[in-house]
Parts: sequence; C-alpha cells; structure tokens
Amino acid sequence: MNFSFHPLRVRAIEPDTQDAVIVSFDVPADLRDAFAFTQGQHLTLRTEIDGRDLRRSYSICSGVDDDALRIGVRKVHGGAFSNWIHANLHVGDTIQVMAPQGRFFVPLDATQSRHYVGIAAGSGITPILSILKTVLTREPHSTFTLIYGNRHLRSTMFKEEIEDLKNQFMSRLVLHYVFSGEHTDAELYQGRINQEKIGEFLRTLVPASTIDHVFVCGPFQMNDDAEAALLAAGVPEDRIHIERFGVAKQAEGQVDAVVHEARPGDAEVARIVIIRDGLHREIEFRKDQPSVLDCASAAGMEVPYSCTSGVCGTCRAKVLEGEVRMERNFALDKSEVEAGFVLTCQAHPLTERVVLSFDER
Repeated sequence: MNFSFHPLRVRAIEPDTQDAVIVSFDVPADLRDAFAFTQGQHLTLRTEIDGRDLRRSYSICSGVDDDALRIGVRKVHGGAFSNWIHANLHVGDTIQVMAPQGRFFVPLDATQSRHYVGIAAGSGITPILSILKTVLTREPHSTFTLIYGNRHLRSTMFKEEIEDLKNQFMSRLVLHYVFSGEHTDAELYQGRINQEKIGEFLRTLVPASTIDHVFVCGPFQMNDDAEAALLAAGVPEDRIHIERFGVAKQAEGQVDAVVHEARPGDAEVARIVIIRDGLHREIEFRKDQPSVLDCASAAGMEVPYSCTSGVCGTCRAKVLEGEVRMERNFALDKSEVEAGFVLTCQAHPLTERVVLSFDER
C-alpha cells in the first residue's frame, strides 16, 4: 500500500456554494496508477500551516470515469486546513497528497440490477456523489435513491451536478431534498434528517425491503440516527455502510477531544514491531505515551495518519501478534475489528510485545 505523499498541481478551484469549493488536481502519467481510486475513497492532503505539519482527509467527489481527480472542501468554523485551502490555495500551486484510501464502497458488477440508497447531509454528499455517479455509469441496470439534507437550497453542495445527473439518468436516479432552514410544501422534506424522518422515508417512499446497499455520510448524530432507523426497518447490518467525518460534540463548536489515559491492564512497557512496506522496525512503548501512532512518530517513523481522532481510518493496521485496546473507533466496522485491524492513533498495548502491520489492508 502506497502511504507516501506526492506533489500534485492544482488544476482548478471552483466555487460551489458560498462556503464550499471544488479542488481539481493534475495527476502526472507516472502517478496515474497510484492515484487510481474506487468510488467513495478519500485523499489525505498535507501542508505546513503556522509552522505545524497538518494533514486532513477529503473525500473524492469524482466518479471513476471522470476526467479529473476532484475533492469538495467546505469551510469549517475554526478548521485550520479548510480555511487555509479557501484563503491560500491557488490554481497552479503544488500540494502534497497521499494516494486514495478508504473502504466506503462495495464492488460493482455490470450484470447486477441493484437498488442503492444514499443518505447524506451537508458536505457528507461528497463521497456519496462519487458512488452515485459510478453506480449509474458502471451498473447500467441499477438504480439510486438519494436523500440529501441541507439547511438551505443555496447551501446545497453539488446541486447543479446532481440535477444534471437526474436529467441524464431520469428513470434510474430518484432525488429527495430535505431542508432544515426553509419552508417546503411537504412536511417530510422539512427539518433535520433524524431517526424519525429516515424511518418515515423507509415506511413510505423508500421501502427497506428494496434496498441492496445504503451509504450514509453526514454529521455524527445523523449517522447514528440513520443506522438506528435502517436497522429498525430490517435492513441487514452488512448492507449499511457509514462514512464518518466528525465526532460527537461536547458543546457548540467544540469537538470531543480524545483523552488518552493509561488503564488497568495496559502494558507498563512494550516492544512494538511496526511493519511497513515490508520493512520491520522495533520501538519501545511506555505506558504514559498517548498511542502507538504517537510512539512511532516520536521515534522518527513516517507512518500514515490524518485526523488522529479515530474517525478517518488512515492509520489502520493489523495486529499480527499481541493485543491492544483502542480508546475509540468510528472508522472500523465489526468485521475489521474481528479480523485484527486497529486504529493506531487510538491503540494502547496490553501485552509486552505487539506486532503491527500497515501492509495488511
């Protein structure tokens, strides 16, 4: 797996809404294989801001057959990276970008006739747009239903592009816009997308029994509400796919910070073997260190990470020997955890020897 950063030139920066832009990159011929992506994946960008090495992950909004590699970036209040992109990134600039990652997809099959559903709110539309476009072009017998929530029509990201897709795939794409900040004729299309509203959609317009796969991406609470509504309606767990880009908030404007504290059962000292690109390196972990990722970084290792909050999954690795615990996990599903995968930014050794591989993906 290629975890190296590569310099990509910014081809275009297009305004989409008042607070969102679409950034396109030029991918040179020698990097096209590295930057080939699957619908629903994301890019990790890296730059230095005020003397700090910062990394952020942004979902790809292109379909796999599009002629440009694009991401959507909404300006976040207090968000150092998104505000830097809006204020300081220009066409022709070069920025460091990691090859596409992520598992927010299912394999497509042109012979299948499936019904996909996307549930998105705000900038959560970005990876779902990539999936929607790719399904419509790569699975010609499949249909897609999109439930998309925003405050206002004017703040709806990719609205023109989505409407163009509707005109192109009239009989195969169904759109349901929901607005929390403006009046609509039908009550179903007004308000926040919560468990009750999703449940109503599943009872009336999008019967759960017809869903083959559903993709959910939005704020933390909406993701949880959608999952609860889908499970209550009888959608099998393995057909529900959730991409999380935020965590629960303690108070307005404050992201719930991870508190890394030693717990009973943590190893006082552990030898950690890190495998990356076939190379083995052994480091010492002390109980007072925040995480395995922090320990590896402190030892001078270049290991993949982005959010360090247990959300993006960039730092995912597999435990080949020993045992660790995670502070929290919003990125790995049950099958991945059962297979031995962990988020190294949240991992603490429980045994005196742990072998972790970044090569097992």
